[in-house]
Amino acid sequence: MIILLLRLCAILCTALICGKLVAKIKLPAILGWLIAGIVFGPYLAGVVTLEMMDAVGYKVLIKFFECFAGVMIGREIVLKKLAESGKQIIGITFVQSIGTFLVVSLVFSVVFLLTDIPVWLSFVFGGIALATAPAPALSIVNEYRTDGPVTKTLIPLAAIDDVIGVIVFFTVISIVSSAVSGAQSSWLSIVGMICLPFLIGIFTGVGAAWLMKKAKSTVIRFALLIGFLLLSTALGLCVDFYVYHAFSLNYLLIGMAFSAAVANLVSEADLQEALKYYDPLLNLSLVIVIVNLGMPLDYRLIAGAGLFTAVYIVSRAVGKIGGAYCGGKITKAEPVVTKYLGFTLLPHSGVSLVFTGIAVTTLTPLDPSLAAVVSGTIVAAAIINEIIAVVIAKFAFKWAKEIKE
Repeated sequence: MIILLLRLCAILCTALICGKLVAKIKLPAILGWLIAGIVFGPYLAGVVTLEMMDAVGYKVLIKFFECFAGVMIGREIVLKKLAESGKQIIGITFVQSIGTFLVVSLVFSVVFLLTDIPVWLSFVFGGIALATAPAPALSIVNEYRTDGPVTKTLIPLAAIDDVIGVIVFFTVISIVSSAVSGAQSSWLSIVGMICLPFLIGIFTGVGAAWLMKKAKSTVIRFALLIGFLLLSTALGLCVDFYVYHAFSLNYLLIGMAFSAAVANLVSEADLQEALKYYDPLLNLSLVIVIVNLGMPLDYRLIAGAGLFTAVYIVSRAVGKIGGAYCGGKITKAEPVVTKYLGFTLLPHSGVSLVFTGIAVTTLTPLDPSLAAVVSGTIVAAAIINEIIAVVIAKFAFKWAKEIKE
């Protein structure tokens, strides 16, 4: 474990340097972090191996940093501020999520009909495609200090989008599994995976807020914030270990729910003072989460990327950009949100790889060749799309005039 930690420290230092170099050519630093993850991951330099990434200690460490990164989402979800735009954000999220699912499923249905692959597999691709990885876009928000209608819509949308993604994907995979193999999935387990991150985060957040309001100094409030964040992650791990027997909960959502509870119960001035101490840890957490996203990406699959990968990238982009545009029009959002929000939703790798792993595990006993189609297509698309999507997301904020020169 000590060797792993030393290797991770070296990788993080290199990632930060890569981020600085990439920023010099006016691209997001996150691109450097991703590249560092790919280069030092199992498939290139092998500084961190697959065995290390599969180790329980490594996964637990990453879950803590995912929870810490989630604070960035939740601290912006203040109910008083969202009172006017909350329905609009939910409407846009629903339209672009379901729109992406329908577009990708429809396009792959046609492709699979022409290539003699079972059409039901298209819905698995649709279920994977609708999810957005919030960490890359939020890293750009954090790096460039973006501010404006697109940013204010994106941050709460990222949380809601993850929830819709989990609901749709697990519904699809459960129906496919039961229809093809006759096995029945536990709906109670799926509901728990959706609700428990919110319950854990809100429970610990309320406790933290109650004590923070009684604290006499900013240092004590900061210590309480960190202590209860650690507690919320620990509770999530207990649920995963003793209930699901796997890493099933979304720790970004736990951190988001925690900080949202705190943000709505603690005065804005006191919270902002505590968050000044927290910002360095948030920056570190974002770097670690992004580097970890890059590590499992096998660069060799780019050479084998073919028709399915191209179809997936293009159809998902059409669904996200078109869905956000339609959602903005329907809900009468500001023109800048309608035009550019969809471009910030293209980053995809983290959530897509989790869903892909679940889909492959489900499909392998049914038909290994179909499982290979899913894994090869999504992983190759994740590498190509992530590099392109990060650059496009940065320019979307620039087009929206939310990056200060």
